[in-house]
Amino acid sequence: MATSERVLRYLGSTRNIVGSVLALLGLGAHFLGLAGAFWPVVVLAAYGVGALLAPPDRVRLTISHAEVETRALRADLDGLLRRVDGRFPDDVRAATHALAEVIGAVLARAEQLTASPDQLHVVSQTIRRYLPASLEAYANLPRRYALTRRAGRERSAHEELLEQLALLDAQMGKVAEAIHRGDEQALRDQGRFLRDRFGGSGLDLG
Repeated sequence: MATSERVLRYLGSTRNIVGSVLALLGLGAHFLGLAGAFWPVVVLAAYGVGALLAPPDRVRLTISHAEVETRALRADLDGLLRRVDGRFPDDVRAATHALAEVIGAVLARAEQLTASPDQLHVVSQTIRRYLPASLEAYANLPRRYALTRRAGRERSAHEELLEQLALLDAQMGKVAEAIHRGDEQALRDQGRFLRDRFGGSGLDLG
């Protein structure tokens, strides 16, 4: 598993959520004047206690339908990236790989992504249709022709491709943001649960 995937998995884990909520409560105690000069230690200790006491995420030995779907999309994306390397100018490769990083982060959240058919469709179409079509159309042009602006056109084929890659990147950013909003809501819900279970606090996440 890639380091980025392990980090993303931990960020969404129960241990991190509970630890973060308790750390925020510790920070709230500081603002209320209850933590004293050692409030950074209190915040770190609260996070550590929460992370240690939180129940571990359930181990799943079976592969879910969501993981099967996103793994197939990941394989298609990796195959496309292999075909891009060495065939396109540096700025096109850089833009394509930057877009692939955003897509990869989205694919790492398999359950959240597949829970929204519309978002899954956009990601799938981007990998299997939109991105390959843009790159293929550009690759079939002579390099000098692609770099030259034609009379009556605002931009060259090269500039047009970069614009299309930027549009796809922006769209994938919206999908990623929607997934993060779901994680934030989960954090808020956990905070309300802890406050109801263990007592009130001056820090309100809601």
